[in-house]
Amino acid sequence: MSKLQAYLQLLRLPNVFTALADISLGAVAAGVLPDKILAFSCLLASSACFYSGGMVWNDYFDLEQDRRERPTRPLPSGRISPREAVRIGSTLFAAGWFFAFLAGLANADRTPVLLALGLIGAILLYDGILKRTWAGPLGMGACRFLNVLLGWCVAEPTSWPWSIRMLTALVVGVYVIGVTWFARTEALVSRRSTLTGAAVVMLAGICLALLLPMLAGVVIPSFEVFPYFPYVLASHGLLVGVQVCRALADPSPCRVQGAVRSAVLGLILLDAALASIWAGLMGLALITLLIPALFLGRWLYST
Repeated sequence: MSKLQAYLQLLRLPNVFTALADISLGAVAAGVLPDKILAFSCLLASSACFYSGGMVWNDYFDLEQDRRERPTRPLPSGRISPREAVRIGSTLFAAGWFFAFLAGLANADRTPVLLALGLIGAILLYDGILKRTWAGPLGMGACRFLNVLLGWCVAEPTSWPWSIRMLTALVVGVYVIGVTWFARTEALVSRRSTLTGAAVVMLAGICLALLLPMLAGVVIPSFEVFPYFPYVLASHGLLVGVQVCRALADPSPCRVQGAVRSAVLGLILLDAALASIWAGLMGLALITLLIPALFLGRWLYST
């Protein structure tokens, strides 16, 4: 196995596109492209760096556990040293903050810098401490919540109130709490009760999205919801739900890991559905991010 492949596995490259979908959600929904293309591009680069950096630190802190459960991964197999992982993770975090700084300059707004610092803290807190506690899923949900808010930084503050931004980010955050809970014992035979509870939280996140059109109608009187949004959202729930139900019927590592992969990639579909509330068919264009994610996933693991 090549050194390059080891690096790409460490970075979880297929899943980076889910982070890019979070950023694209805010930009597409706000309708600021291509006018804010510079700030948008910087935020995409920032999010990609934070996601990949977080994956590096995740494997660094999980090294002893991976030596027992996943010995073929880059760090426990010795293809990448822990010291090298620290350098890569630190460099990616520094680059992510720098790109957020550039986005703030391009948009004359300090919010991206502040959210970037919050993301760095949330990622390190999750990877280093929370992941091994009951609060782990909450920590991961907070990371995605902040990432979605980062994407909204390209929008005009007066046109897109924080209530809409926060609820949009909360939908994704709650969904990710459920996905993270579902994945906690993916390397072992999982308990059905645990998987069921996690699935309910995922469903709650999806149902929470139905409140967005109502909130938008209150705070933006001229707003008209994309009429097919509920059907797009239901399609996402169905595609992910089939894999989740299979894992509930057979909670083996293979089934659970398959459901987790489906749920993680399903983030792209969820972001596309949320973007379609305001952007219609343009919002559904986010689904194209599934193409590189699925293509790369044929050679690189994503969980």
